[in-house]
Amino acid sequence: MDQNLTRRSLLARVRDAADLAAWNEFEATYRELITRYARARGLQPADADDVCQSVLLKLFRSIRSFEYDASRGRFRAYLHRMVKNEIVDQFARPNRPATSVDEGVLHTLAGGEERDAIWEREWENHHFRLAMQTIRRTFEAQSVEIFDRLLAGEPVDAVATAFATTSQAVHKIKQRVRDRMKELIARQVAEEDDHAAAT
Repeated sequence: MDQNLTRRSLLARVRDAADLAAWNEFEATYRELITRYARARGLQPADADDVCQSVLLKLFRSIRSFEYDASRGRFRAYLHRMVKNEIVDQFARPNRPATSVDEGVLHTLAGGEERDAIWEREWENHHFRLAMQTIRRTFEAQSVEIFDRLLAGEPVDAVATAFATTSQAVHKIKQRVRDRMKELIARQVAEEDDHAAAT
């Protein structure tokens, strides 16, 4: 089955309690985003894992009755609120062992709905990673390796030499992969929002 079609209906499918495969896919899709955001907010790995587990458990319990409210924003805003609230809740619990998390972080998270640059960055990276999974499955291995080297900062001429090809050919591969990445990310975001709205 085409993974894009699977993801496109994921938010609708995960509401079916009998569809455990949908939940497993949902968890695999969003676990890294939640954990990376918590880590970027200054949490230690174990604390970030705790936040992630708690958010996923709450989502598991609530998403089947989730009602989309356009006035409250898209699914990404809904998930963001859940994650940041869980971070605040985790560290507001009495008798919690001392932690190195910056108190300023908790104050910021407890604030209003102002734009969260860290969440936006992690969200973009999340969709980049999802798109790259498709790229790795659907492009020739050599094209992916060339693109990876370019992403790592290797000069075009050096990559061309390494693959016994021309700089022009490397530029074409880079453009093809970038164009496909843009299409995939745009589709992922649109499908996620559309299916949240349809639930």
